[in-house]
This record gives sequence, structure tokens and C-alpha cells, in this order.
Amino acid sequence: MRRIYWLIPDVASARRTVDELLLARIPVKRIHCVGREGMSLSDLHPANVLQATDVIYAAELGLLVGGTIGVVAGLLVAMYYPLGFQSMGWGVVAILGVLGALMGAWSSSLIGISVPSRRLKRFKAAIERGEILLMVDVPGLQVKRVEALLQASHPEARFEGEDPDTPIFP
Repeated sequence: MRRIYWLIPDVASARRTVDELLLARIPVKRIHCVGREGMSLSDLHPANVLQATDVIYAAELGLLVGGTIGVVAGLLVAMYYPLGFQSMGWGVVAILGVLGALMGAWSSSLIGISVPSRRLKRFKAAIERGEILLMVDVPGLQVKRVEALLQASHPEARFEGEDPDTPIFP
């Protein structure tokens, strides 16, 4: 999947653009709109938390850091506080590693949910001016077709590029 970015000047134009995408058989779950705080995007499909924040990146980073810290703590416990059995030491390492990973992912995602997405920072000024950011997730083979459709039917919209590594689920 590739994510295509378009900046559209107003809500009415964004509604027309989304309608054209739906007529072109782009599923509504693949169309995401971002507007400034307080802007009504009721008829549009607004971006959710996974698309508008860095929660996924933060959770992945917390998983890695927390797991590493948990494994190191488990090794220290196994080396300096043996619990009686040699084989039990590796169990402590594994348990503390998993617990550290879970705690790291959870705590980092709490922070990441409040941080705007790094991918959307370049659009911040345009969004604050009142423009609508339209993100469309399409298979790689359909990118040129969708770009041509939007360019031909919406000259007021500006193509802002594409992301080659769009996650499938958000």
C-alpha cells in the first residue's frame, strides 16, 4: 500500500474529492482527512489516532527499550540473586524481558498518543491555515490512476507526494 497526500483548500472541495474517490471504488476506510483543531469534518472520513499521532512508533520503541531493560534486569537477578535452580534463572530473564517489553510499549504509547505524527509535520502550517490534508491509501499499481483522476478533476488541490511504506492496518 502507498499513501498519497493531497492538500485541499476547503471542506466543500474535500467533500467533492472524497465523493470522486468513492465513485472510483476507493474504499472509505482507505480515505483519511485531517483538518485543524475544531474544524468540522463530519461528512468526511477523519483520520484516526493511529494515522494522526505517533502512537505506533512510540509503542514499537517502548517495546524494544522495555524488553532490553527487562532482559538486563533478569540477567542481573539471575546472576546475583540465584533462586536455587540453575534453569529457573533463564525463566526469570524471560519473564522480566516480557514484562519490561509490555510495560515499555504501554507507557510509550501513552506518550505517543499525544504527539502528532512525524509524517504529518510538513503539513502543519497548511492545516493551520484551514486546508484539509487528504490521505489516500491505495495499492502501488493504482497510484498513478488515482493521482491522474484527482489532478484532472480537482485543479484546486495540490499533490504533496506519497509514502512508500504505509502500514496496512492504520
